[in-house]
Amino acid sequence: MIIDCDTCVMRDLACGDCVVSVLLGPPGAMSAGFDSEERAALEVLADCGLVPPLRLVPKSA
Repeated sequence: MIIDCDTCVMRDLACGDCVVSVLLGPPGAMSAGFDSEERAALEVLADCGLVPPLRLVPKSA
């Protein structure tokens, strides 16, 4: 999974409550990538309330 904050419709609306911002800092010109095992681990942490969930909502083409 590639996470590109520049293509997220929630950018600047939910960044403060997104796991990407918590783990990697506020969005910039970079994109983050998580493999399936890392994404599953983040989902477990979010389900337990330890980190916010991924708020990525990609823009439609």
